[in-house]
Amino acid sequence: MSQFHLLKTRKFWPLFWTQFLGAFNDNFLKNAMVILITFKAVAVFGIPASQMVALAGGVFILPFFLFSATAGQLADKMEKSRLVRWIKLAEIGIMLLAAIGFLSEHFEFLLLVLFLMGLHSTFFGPIKYSILPQHLSEAELVEGNALVEAGTFLAILLGTIAGGVLVSTPNGAGVVSVGLTVVAIIGWLTSRSIPVAPAVAPELEVEWNVARPTLEIYRFTKKNRTVFLSILGISWFWFFGAAVLSLFPPYCKEVLHANQGVVTLFLATFSIGIGLGSMLCSRLSRGHLELGLVPLGSLGISIFVTDLYFVGTPAWALQAEAASVGVMSLLGNGSGWRILFDLLMLSVFSGFFIVPLYTLMQERSEVSHRSRIIAGNNTLNALFMVLSSILILVLLRLNLTIPELFLVLGGLNILVAIYIYTVLPEFMLRLVVWFLANVLYRLRIEGSDQIPKQGAAVLVCNHMSFVDWMVIAAGVRRPVRFIMDHSFAKGPVTRFVLKQAKVILIALAKENPGLLRSAFEKAAEELSAGNVVCIFPEGTITRHGKLNPFKPGVEKMVRDTPVPVIPMALCGLWGSIFSREGGRAIVKRPTRFWSRVKLKIGTPVAAEQVTAELLQQRVAELWDET
Repeated sequence: MSQFHLLKTRKFWPLFWTQFLGAFNDNFLKNAMVILITFKAVAVFGIPASQMVALAGGVFILPFFLFSATAGQLADKMEKSRLVRWIKLAEIGIMLLAAIGFLSEHFEFLLLVLFLMGLHSTFFGPIKYSILPQHLSEAELVEGNALVEAGTFLAILLGTIAGGVLVSTPNGAGVVSVGLTVVAIIGWLTSRSIPVAPAVAPELEVEWNVARPTLEIYRFTKKNRTVFLSILGISWFWFFGAAVLSLFPPYCKEVLHANQGVVTLFLATFSIGIGLGSMLCSRLSRGHLELGLVPLGSLGISIFVTDLYFVGTPAWALQAEAASVGVMSLLGNGSGWRILFDLLMLSVFSGFFIVPLYTLMQERSEVSHRSRIIAGNNTLNALFMVLSSILILVLLRLNLTIPELFLVLGGLNILVAIYIYTVLPEFMLRLVVWFLANVLYRLRIEGSDQIPKQGAAVLVCNHMSFVDWMVIAAGVRRPVRFIMDHSFAKGPVTRFVLKQAKVILIALAKENPGLLRSAFEKAAEELSAGNVVCIFPEGTITRHGKLNPFKPGVEKMVRDTPVPVIPMALCGLWGSIFSREGGRAIVKRPTRFWSRVKLKIGTPVAAEQVTAELLQQRVAELWDET
C-alpha cells in the first residue's frame, strides 16, 4: 500500500491540509513582515531592524508559554472538529488585520498580528496531534505522524520563501495581504471536512489561571515516565533544530561567504530532508511504533552535524569575497556537496528521531488527558527553543566560531542521547531488535491480524535459536512479555538486557521450585493486566531442527488465567549463526546474511480447548507450510 494512501481518506486529508496551510501562513506572515521591516530599515519599539528575526520569533512563541494549558483543556473538553473550525475562522480575521498592517505599514500593529497568529497556533497545536489517534488506527498512526511532520516542514519552507519573494515584488504589501487571506480561507474550507472527534473529557472544568493547570499537566505527565521522557526528547529536537536553523545565515555569510540564495538552499535541503526522513521512518516502521529508530536517528544527527565542524572553512570560501558565493559556485566544489549532504542526512535522521517520539507520546498518553499533555509538550518545546537562542548567543559572545558551534551541538546531542537511553533502555533494545529483523534478516509476518489489538493472550512458538524472542518482538505490534529459561541470564550483559526487556525467568521444578512458582505468578499478573505473554513450550532450543515435545506449563497458565492461546511458527532461523545447527551457536562462522525469515501466526485456540499436544500440532502445521 502506498505511504500516501491516507491523503486520499477523509479521516486524514482535511486535517493534513488544514495544518499545512496554517503552518504555511505562520511563516508567510512572519518572513514577509521581517523582510519588509528590514527593507524599510525602521526600528520597532526602538529595536533595530537587524534584530527583527529574533524579535519576531519571540513574539510568535510567547503565546505558547501563556496559553498552552488553556488550549489543552479546551481540546480535551470540546469536540475537536468544531473547535478547529472556530480557530480557522479566527485565522481569517487575523489575516484581515495583517492586511491592514501591511497596507498601512504600521509595523507595531504587525507585531500584534504576529502574536495573534502565534495564539492561533497555540490553540491548534494540541488538537493537531491529539485528534490523530481518534481518527487513525494504530497501524496508521506512524504514517499519519510522518505525513504531518513532512507536511509541516514543507509548509515552513514554502511559507518562508513565499513571504520573502512576494513582499519584494511591486505592490508587495498588497500581494502578501491577499495571499495571507486566501490561504486562511482555504484552510477554513478544508477544516469543514474534518470528521467529528468527540470530546474525551466533556466534564472538565476549564481552569483559566495559566500557571496552575500548566503545573498540573507536568505533574500528571511525570507519572508516566516513558511519555515524559519522550516529551523531553521532542523538546530537545526543537532545541537542536532551532539552533541549527539560526546558524544557517551566519554560517553562509561568515564561513562560506555565500549569498541569500545559499541560505534558501540550505533551508530547502533541511526541510526536504525532514520530510524524506519522516516518510522513510514510516516505511521502516512497517505500520507500528518502532522506538529502535530513535537512537539510530540521534546517532545520525550527531555524526552529520559534527562533520560540518570538520569541513571547516573550505579553501574556495577563504578566497571568496563577502556574499560572492552563489548556489552554482557552492555546487561546483566537492566540499560544497559535502556540506549539502551533511545537512540532508542530518535532517533525514531528524525524521527518524522525531516521528516515533510523537507517536509514542500519543499512544501511551491517557486518552482523557492527551490534549493537555500535548499542550504541555508545546510549552516545553517553546521553552527549549528560547534556551537554544540564549545558548547560541552566549557561545557567540565567547568567540566560538560557527563550525565550533556545530561541534558543540553534536557533543550535546550525544550527551542527551546517553541520558535518555540510560534511563529508558527500551529504545536501545528496540534498535537491536529492529536491526536483527531488518538488516541481519528479512523478516516477513503472516497472520498478524490474529493477535488481538487489545486484551490478554498467550503466544506459543517453536524454539529455533537464541534470538527467537527478539524476532518475535520485532514481528508482533504489541509489547510482549517473554517467559525464558533462567540459564539465558547467566552473563551480566544478558541479565541486564533481559531485565530491561521485562523477561520472566523460569526454571524446572527440580532446579528451582521458587523461581518456577514466581514465573507463573508474574505471567498471571501480566495476563490479568491485559498484556501479551509468550512462552516456548519446548523448554529448550532445538538441537536437530525439529520440534521437541511441548511441556504442559501453558495448560497451567490458561487454567489459572483463561485467555486465548495463539500458535506461531518461526521459519528460516535453523542454520543461522544463532541456532545449534552444526554445533554451538554464535561462536561458529556465519554462512549467510540478510536471509529471509518468516513468523507465521495461526488462529487462536480457546482456553478451554488448550492442551500441549494440540498446540504442538498447530505449530507443526504452520511450520510444515514453509
